[in-house]
Amino acid sequence: MQNILHYPARLFIISLVLMWLSARLGATLLRRFRKIEDEAREDFSVIQAATLTLLALIIGFTFSMAVGRYDQRKNYEEEEANAIGTEYIRAELLPAADAAMVRGLLKAYIEERVLFYTTRDEQELAKVNAETERLQDAMWSTVKQAATAQPTPIVALAVSGMNDVLNAQGYTQAAWWNRIPAAAWVLMMLIAMGANLLVGYGARGLKAGAGLLLIVPLLVSLSFTLIADIDSPRGGMIRVKPLNLHALADSMRRH
Repeated sequence: MQNILHYPARLFIISLVLMWLSARLGATLLRRFRKIEDEAREDFSVIQAATLTLLALIIGFTFSMAVGRYDQRKNYEEEEANAIGTEYIRAELLPAADAAMVRGLLKAYIEERVLFYTTRDEQELAKVNAETERLQDAMWSTVKQAATAQPTPIVALAVSGMNDVLNAQGYTQAAWWNRIPAAAWVLMMLIAMGANLLVGYGARGLKAGAGLLLIVPLLVSLSFTLIADIDSPRGGMIRVKPLNLHALADSMRRH
């Protein structure tokens, strides 16, 4: 299930098939065993409407969860750019040799952070993560060496800024791992299948209910796809663009 959530297009196909089969099952198999009597039609309509309302509420809450996680990823991209830019300025507080070393490492580091946001290839992502870790070790080693040689409050500002850079990357990674749980997707899928089952069961014959047997599964599947697209940092079309990191990288080049 977790692998499917990385590919919203596949989720759309799978959910559409499941929703449509559920509606067909209700319209054919269930109606063969027991048809809805006219006196029970009103009660069934209440149950059907309540089930669809519940499904709509669950989809709405899940959509809100996905949007919240998307906003969190955007905020951390901004915070990460601010932390790198601040440390680039604070590097002037270090000795000249260490300042030049830290600034050079920060320029290479921001390029790796841009690649982290833009790449979709897993092998390239592994290389980016490895290079990011190497640059972090090198930057921390440089400021640590400067702080050990000259432990002053001014140098401590550069050390604190580097700590913010490293923490920002950790917060960003945690936000990208923070996805809607697979168990929540499974439960939502089961509720949607039950709702479509009732839609098919309540249709007045296959010809009369042909529109519902397609429209409701299609709309539910599109809703699932939109949620999965927003919630997927790399697999979907809606992704966080490193606009702040790009602007900072351009500023560093001009500097």
